[in-house]
Amino acid sequence: MRDTLSLLAPAGQLPIGAGWRTVPGAQDIVFPFDGSVIAQAPVSEVADSRDALDAAEAARPAIAALTTAQRKSVLTAVHDRLAEEAERLVELLVLETGKPRVDCQTEVSRTIVTLQATAEEASRVHGETVPLDLQELGRGMIGYYTRKPAGVVIGIAGFNYPLLLASHKLAPAIAAGCPVIIKPAPNTPLATLELVAIVREVLVAHGITPAAVQLVNGAPEVGETLVRDPRAQVVSFTGSAKIGHLIAQQAAPRKALLELGSNTGFIVAADADVDAAVDAVLRGGFYANGQACISVQRIVLERPIAEAFTERLVARMGELVVGDPRDPATNVAPVINAASGERIRAMVDRAVAAGAELLSGGEAPAAGEQAALVRPTVLGSVPADVDVWAEEVFGPVVCLTTVDSIDAAIDLVNASRYGLQAAIYTASLESAFAAIERLEVGGVVVNEIPGFRSDIMPYGGVKDSGIGREGPRYAIEEFTVTRMAMIRPRARG
Repeated sequence: MRDTLSLLAPAGQLPIGAGWRTVPGAQDIVFPFDGSVIAQAPVSEVADSRDALDAAEAARPAIAALTTAQRKSVLTAVHDRLAEEAERLVELLVLETGKPRVDCQTEVSRTIVTLQATAEEASRVHGETVPLDLQELGRGMIGYYTRKPAGVVIGIAGFNYPLLLASHKLAPAIAAGCPVIIKPAPNTPLATLELVAIVREVLVAHGITPAAVQLVNGAPEVGETLVRDPRAQVVSFTGSAKIGHLIAQQAAPRKALLELGSNTGFIVAADADVDAAVDAVLRGGFYANGQACISVQRIVLERPIAEAFTERLVARMGELVVGDPRDPATNVAPVINAASGERIRAMVDRAVAAGAELLSGGEAPAAGEQAALVRPTVLGSVPADVDVWAEEVFGPVVCLTTVDSIDAAIDLVNASRYGLQAAIYTASLESAFAAIERLEVGGVVVNEIPGFRSDIMPYGGVKDSGIGREGPRYAIEEFTVTRMAMIRPRARG
């Protein structure tokens, strides 16, 4: 495996402090498609987290003192290196995540864009003046604020987009002048480790300590040690709501930036282009094997088009190619592991037992197939109180229900503890703006999949979908603090 992928990270070592540390632990990384072991990833211990924090805190003054030109140059150079390594990183992501090749290509291209955008934003970290003379006591005074690095950033990423999610934490931290320690998901550390290796090579080439960017990998207590430490001024986490809530408690009162998933609502109005909406579900409900927090999950149909939409969706499900993620033609492959596959199928079974109609998919894996394989599934007439509707499935399953009006559709989408993104298909500006104004989510998409995300936009949720916003400009703001200057040019007598 190492020869095939020419991994930059030394075998059995992690980037801790200014060097690479040999760690005693190792974990098999498994290709979800066939269960084969593709590599062994080094696993750190709690002591490694403490040492990484020591090194990050020691490096903090030097990283904060980097000029704008230095930060921008580092990020530009990382962008260039990633572009050179793009195809190799795609191959690595296919093997460790099991996502179809097309989704891994998208992840790498988006990561490259994220680095480029963050390099540009590095030169736009600024403050503004404040009119202190609004109050009489401020007459004759000058006021302005600047943005200063908040301190050590902890970035914890999910398994579904390990390279992209890490880049949305690592790159803004550099732009903000903050040391950062990355903890990848245990199932998918390899591409993230390669990203960190590239960044550290660039840092050294710029005469900057590589301790500015470190990585630990291991059990929950490895991450908990980072999160609880008061030297960690910002924790940026992408993952489940359950773990996110725990991290927020552990980090308090320091800042936690949380992106926690959803059970995304997708409204199809009576005046919508039904074929376009069906196509959107095929594109937006099953990419990344359904393991995307803004993939289509809850489809709310206005009654006049419900039957036509359902018939056309079910008729087109056969277009989705299920198979080996290495094959460019594959749309859906096994999810990350057997436990996830069993969890998803159990949710489908409970929905059917509660009265939902199984319209497509739902079969158990055939003999010789991986337990992680979940075939693209469509459920109709899904009760709102079953977990396949109320919770995040994180698999290739979509649910249908019917309502009598757009108002009822918006109310139903809002009747959720989640609120990341949602979408509406409609030909009516009135309906589109009603959704934009009333949907309780971080982003509303009109006539496109709810999984649409431009990597430069503010991205994040409300309610149990999290707090704070990613996107280079917005993450930099999260990773900095304002420092106010209040100046009286001449002291009062």
